Amino acid sequence: MLAAIILSAGESSRMGSPKALIPYRGRTFLDHLLEVARHPKLGRVLVVLGPHAEQICSEVPLEPASVVLNPDWQQGQLSSIQVALRQLADGDETEGIMLFLVDHPLISSMLVDQLIAEFYRSGQPIVVPTFRGKRGHPVIFAQRLYGELLAAPLEKGARTVVWVHAGEVLETPTDEEGVVLNLNDPETFRKALGGG
Repeated sequence: MLAAIILSAGESSRMGSPKALIPYRGRTFLDHLLEVARHPKLGRVLVVLGPHAEQICSEVPLEPASVVLNPDWQQGQLSSIQVALRQLADGDETEGIMLFLVDHPLISSMLVDQLIAEFYRSGQPIVVPTFRGKRGHPVIFAQRLYGELLAAPLEKGARTVVWVHAGEVLETPTDEEGVVLNLNDPETFRKALGGG
């Protein structure tokens, strides 16, 4: 069983409002990611929140046990991964984690299913989707890499672990451009929706 970790602890300064709450096709980015994270092989779902935690929790019905607050959110994405991993260390037996980014919401349940199937089929410790040769998200890390993720330098991020295990990364091609679309400002979001 894997754990799903949805990273939503950023300040969203360029977007102007919390990215988790941006509406897309009748629901928020976060609601959509929670939906695609419903998978038989995804047991626990953790949502890492930062400065907008109170507002997000008031607008998205989250189980209290799924909310992880990152007091060090300003130190970047890896700090959120680490706080979630420490939460998982409290008795959760997982074979790996699947990392979802709230600013990469345009992904499908089919893609999630494909990545999970490839993780179990291949036995590789890192599975990453690619669109036209470019790596994207969500990414799966096997449980044996937790220690390295916890020890990685915050300023370099999780990519440090990916570099160290360059020969053990399974790239999974997809035709879903959403894996590489980082929707962190209004213009990018508008373009992604076909608005120019």
